Amino acid sequence: MVIPLRVMLFLMLSGFVLTASSAMYAAELPESAPVTLDEAVRIGLAKSRTLEIARLDRQLAGQKIRETWSSVLPQVSTTLNYTRSLKPSILFFPNIFQGGNGSSFTALEISADNAATATIDIRQPIFNGAAFAGIRAAGVVRRMSDEAYRNAEGTVIADIKMAYFDALISRDQLKLIEQSIARWEESRKDTKAMFRAGVAADLDTLKAYLSVENLRPDYIQAEHRVAITMTRLKNVMGIPAESNLVLQSKLEIPEVSYPKDVLSAYGEALRLRPDLHQLSLQVMAENENIAAARAEHYPLLSAFGKLESQTAFNDNTSLATSRWPVSSAVGLQVTMPIFTGFRISSKVEQAKIAQLQTRTRVEDLKANIRAEVEVRLSTLHESRKRIEVQTKTISVAERSYKISLLRFREGIGSRLELTDAELQLNKAKTNYLQAVYDYLVATVQLDRTLGRLQAEAAKG
Repeated sequence: MVIPLRVMLFLMLSGFVLTASSAMYAAELPESAPVTLDEAVRIGLAKSRTLEIARLDRQLAGQKIRETWSSVLPQVSTTLNYTRSLKPSILFFPNIFQGGNGSSFTALEISADNAATATIDIRQPIFNGAAFAGIRAAGVVRRMSDEAYRNAEGTVIADIKMAYFDALISRDQLKLIEQSIARWEESRKDTKAMFRAGVAADLDTLKAYLSVENLRPDYIQAEHRVAITMTRLKNVMGIPAESNLVLQSKLEIPEVSYPKDVLSAYGEALRLRPDLHQLSLQVMAENENIAAARAEHYPLLSAFGKLESQTAFNDNTSLATSRWPVSSAVGLQVTMPIFTGFRISSKVEQAKIAQLQTRTRVEDLKANIRAEVEVRLSTLHESRKRIEVQTKTISVAERSYKISLLRFREGIGSRLELTDAELQLNKAKTNYLQAVYDYLVATVQLDRTLGRLQAEAAKG
């Protein structure tokens, strides 16, 4: 079978495009590449479907601004009409033109077999107060769309960081179970050796075996949590689920400074929060809406022009020999509303009420931000204190476990004592891990509340 040349070229081009796209993706996220938290955020911002929708919304706002300008720009239209007379039009004239007394009429054919008209109309608004107010409002709406995009960026960054921390803690919780199994495996070996030496009873070997096997379900559940959190992380990053993602960052306390008191944090949030800026801009936009509604009381002034050419000819006359006389006209048009059934005054009042509603939403959002800042700061301080407490607890629990293990090996300690020490050690490490995770989550939530994530995205 002979493959056509154009088919071969298409296949070669398709293969090149696929290879190039694969190479670009591989360059951005190579197989088994260790990805830090910052890299995950960068990739997520580039691939987020949520941000793509926000970008399209911003483009849509730009096109709406162009649309508002059309109300003050010249409007040019053209019309071409062609008429074919199936039966001629008749006009009746009194017979006085033929010497009669006007008591009868003569029918005259006044239409040609073919008629055509070509017209160009131009209209230029000179004064339109509502249109000018609409243009100013559209500019404010564009700024609102920018703030909405920044807010969407902050949400995406927060989602990525939270998913990354979820994946980290699930991974570290799996490691804790592995360490616990390893300790019990070591203890079981010691128990077997002591049993053969006649120091430990057979019941101790059974308990050692059960201690290991009882951890197997926890290990399986931990593996499942790791898989789930990794899938969620890939999803919020916008990368394929089959990507082999390796987390490089660790659950550790970042070196970040936060305001010491609620008032300072609240002031920072008022400066940086894009959703608050968006509502404030909406108040400005609605002020222009009020102006636009009031402007409908004012007259509209427009200039217009018209250029027209027409012809009429019968079937025995060629189009080339037909005449096309041209006429033109220019003028001004003033439109002044006198009484509109209270429509304009009602629109003005509606715009005022809408602005009052938005002002109330602004105050409500400020109050919510104030309360949210206080809660987030308190949560951050609480988790930081738990970290400090658990750091000391781990060192004590590790020492207790070592002493209990040594006593058990020497035959002066019981298995119950060793079991209790191991449980305390595992609980101390788990509590520390949870405290660090809670602290990191609190930092993300506080950054989101203060508007730092949105500012971070804008700088990036």
